[in-house]
Parts: sequence; structure tokens; C-alpha cells
Amino acid sequence: MLRSLGILTSSFLLGSVSLIGVTSLDVGSASAQSTLLKQSTLLRKTQPSADALRFASVGGRTSVPYGWLDFCHRRPKECKVPVLPATNVKLTAQNLRILKRINLKANNDIKPVSNFEHWGTMADHWDYPVDGKGDCKIYALYKRKLLQEAGFPRQALLMTVVHDLDNEGHTILTVKTDKGDLVLDNLVDEIRPWNATGYYFLKRQSQQNPNIWLSINQRGGTPKTVTDVAKLVD
Repeated sequence: MLRSLGILTSSFLLGSVSLIGVTSLDVGSASAQSTLLKQSTLLRKTQPSADALRFASVGGRTSVPYGWLDFCHRRPKECKVPVLPATNVKLTAQNLRILKRINLKANNDIKPVSNFEHWGTMADHWDYPVDGKGDCKIYALYKRKLLQEAGFPRQALLMTVVHDLDNEGHTILTVKTDKGDLVLDNLVDEIRPWNATGYYFLKRQSQQNPNIWLSINQRGGTPKTVTDVAKLVD
């Protein structure tokens, strides 16, 4: 009888230990699943959506390029402009045709020449192609001027400074549209989304005030020379 009681007691203790082990495993498994779920949710929240990637994220105010300051000194009417609310261009088929036409016109009409060869100075000289020649800044300024004359809002046409694929300083024109940031570039005739250039974006003009520049410091995706921007059109 005593032996039987001991056996029963041992069995009871072993069963209790087994139950505790099972309960611990269940709690541990549930905790691990909860942690994975939280990590997955956090990852989804921190990863930008495809729509968000179409727009370059800008930071705070940064230095204004010397070339813009010099341009404003020589052409004050171009820079003494009112502060306006940010505006994006609606990317319609007609507006895309205008962008393509003006991009090609500037790229074909201007003869490429280095800043030093053109102006005899290493200091950046920004201007319109008064003599039909120029480097990247002249192309971008000219496109900006032609697009404004075509009715595009100034706030959507932003001079932008980047490092090109050779890590050289380069200036392009960013066009802010409702479908994303598009780039007009004298090195590529195709109009591309900013994140299909492969350039490292340094800074660009504020939409509200062209005399304020904002930092970007972001890589523009991987380079693509051919993109179907027309797919973005409604």
C-alpha cells in the first residue's frame, strides 16, 4: 500500500512536470509568434510604398549654389518673385508631350561646352543659352524658362544639383507632377522618373521659393536610359 502510494505520488509529480513543460513551450511559441508579427508590422510601416518612391524626400534648408546667386545678381527679375504655395503638374498626355518636346528642343538646340571653355572661369556660371552654347546648368535653366512660357507653374520646375554616374557635379531640372518627380536631363533625351537615374541627389529649389534650397542626399534608384513614363498618365 505504501509502495502503491509512492508510485501514485511519483506519477502525479511527473505528470505535473510534463504539463509545466508543455505550458512553457506553448507560452514560448506564442511569444515568438507575437514578436515576429510585431517585427513584420514594423517592417511594413518603415518600408515606403511604390507611390512614395516616386517622389524624392527633401530635408531642411541648405546652401544656395553660387551659380544661382550669380544668376540672380545678373538677372534680378528672375529671382525677385513672390512666395507661392507648392503646386504639382497634372501628368496628362498633353503635358507629357510638352515636356518631351521642350526637353528635346533644348538638348538639340544647345551646343555642349564646358563651363571653363565657355566662360573662362571655374566658377559656375548659370545663364540662358544667349550664344547657343552651354553646359548642364544652361540646359536646365532654358528648359525651366520654356516650360514656364508654356504655362507650367514655376513651383513645379526645380533646378536640382546631383552627382552623375561618374560622381561628377551635374545639374538637371526636376518637374513635380502628381505622378512623381520627373527629370529633364541634357545627358539623356528620355524623360525619366527621378528614381530611374542612378544619380545621387544633393539638393534642389524649394517649390514655394526658388531662392531657398532644400537638401535631398538620396540615391535616385538604378540608372535606366529607357523608361515608359507614358504608363503614368491617367
